[in-house]
Amino acid sequence: MSSIIELIGNTPLVELKKLNPNPNVKIFAKLEGNNPGGSVKDRASLNMIRSAIERGEIGPGTKLVEATSGNTGIALALIARYYGLEIELVMPQNSTKERKLTMEAFGAQVTLLESIEVCRDYAEDKGKTEGHFLLNQFANPDNYLAHYRTTGPEILRDTDGKITHFVSAMGTTGTIMGCSRYLKEHLPQVQIIGCQPTEEASIPGIRRWPVEYLPKIFEPERVDRTIDISAIEATELTRKLTKDEGIFAGMSTGGACSAAIRVAQELESGVIVFIACDRGDRYLSSDLFG
Repeated sequence: MSSIIELIGNTPLVELKKLNPNPNVKIFAKLEGNNPGGSVKDRASLNMIRSAIERGEIGPGTKLVEATSGNTGIALALIARYYGLEIELVMPQNSTKERKLTMEAFGAQVTLLESIEVCRDYAEDKGKTEGHFLLNQFANPDNYLAHYRTTGPEILRDTDGKITHFVSAMGTTGTIMGCSRYLKEHLPQVQIIGCQPTEEASIPGIRRWPVEYLPKIFEPERVDRTIDISAIEATELTRKLTKDEGIFAGMSTGGACSAAIRVAQELESGVIVFIACDRGDRYLSSDLFG
């Protein structure tokens, strides 16, 4: 019998059958919404909390605090409750109500502020107060190490070592940093492709950070190419993934899929894997599927 945290990881790869524009290329979505907390952030959240416990940095009586745009908060709320820890999650006011309610359902305290940057500043200040511990996914090596140890190896295994291109949305950049490290060690020729919003776009889960807020775990040399995605593109592909492929996910997945399709159009042959970050049910109160 498995505990809930033992079900994190080993998510499936699903091949796109209708949206792939190139018959000589295979495109696979890695369905991270199949994690118990519903997103790729389950991996990093588990590794950050469990590693801090193992190092003796947190324990009974510690109150965790973290800024999040949503998915990390849900994962942290679930895992903190599993370990019997209190947590305060700080989230932008424009986040969907499903995210807030899910965090609260797991017993987290949720604080809403005006932007993710303000949330990060608040969490950093709160983390310095007695009895609090800031997980800091933006600077915490345990974030990317989760993907180095799990996501990367799973992708290499499940493509029989044939992956040629890895595509991921970039938020905290933990997923792309960890997978790049692992995949490049085993397949130096693999291309690592990140996607970010165009200058004017707002896409939940994908960020174009101001320099002062750039995640400290981000190493630009580990990304071979960055593709800018508009909100219109991300929305369109998210809807098409749901209706044509049966993959129900959020806008960051649509953005990554859009980038993967662009890459496929350029290739003579190849195997592309993109991260389907979460499930679409946490966006139903927005106009994403309207």
